Amino acid sequence: MRRVRVIGIGSGGLDQVTVEAVQAMNEVDYFLVTDKRKKDGSLDPLVAARGEILSRHLDHEPRLVVVDDPSRDRSEDGTRTAAEYDRAVSEWHEARTDAWEQALLDHDGDAGFLVWGDPAFYDSAIRVLDAVLERGRVDAELYIVPGISSLQVLAARHRIVLHDVGHPVHVTTGRRLQEAVDAGQDNIVVMLNRSLEPLEALGDWQIWWGANLGTPSEQLVSGQVADVLPDVETARTAAKDRAGWVMDVYLLRR
Repeated sequence: MRRVRVIGIGSGGLDQVTVEAVQAMNEVDYFLVTDKRKKDGSLDPLVAARGEILSRHLDHEPRLVVVDDPSRDRSEDGTRTAAEYDRAVSEWHEARTDAWEQALLDHDGDAGFLVWGDPAFYDSAIRVLDAVLERGRVDAELYIVPGISSLQVLAARHRIVLHDVGHPVHVTTGRRLQEAVDAGQDNIVVMLNRSLEPLEALGDWQIWWGANLGTPSEQLVSGQVADVLPDVETARTAAKDRAGWVMDVYLLRR
């Protein structure tokens, strides 16, 4: 039976790949890579970034199968409510299931999917591949290789622990940050940030922020939100300008 491996590759740094991940990458026959092309038709820079990681750690030339990522409704009007957002994501996952299933049917051998950070945190690969296998047309087993998450790298870069002694940490998305604050959470890690606008109402909180962690375009900012928010905005733009992409994560503490 074929194997499909979902491999965590860290938050972007070439050396944030575990020994287990390197072994898994060298055992697959090809890598299925999703290309989120830009509006101008240029190649997704994250495809090139994956290529750099493979070149660093493989003992042979990688074979890439690039699949265009289905479009997803990210408009403000189309995702205003929780129900609308869930609908948009569900439709996107269904389209991805179709695309990935066809790619796996078209190519023999074991396949690898390279996932930023760790597949356990806000990534759709496991859910989509479960849906592919549930259809029964692809005869394969799914294996997951954990990676170094951006949460871990953020804490290391700022030399902090993500929570106080005996206290929890709440992990959420930028979209649901205000919901967490309203619920009384006071130690929050935020991932998947489309905008820094939700921070404007949290000026008296402390923030430890990082973008493109472990890469040459890494940016770090910390301090009271009201004091450093302009610096965060500038650093976020700088990371994206240098790398062509930006992935940021931050810890907020009341």
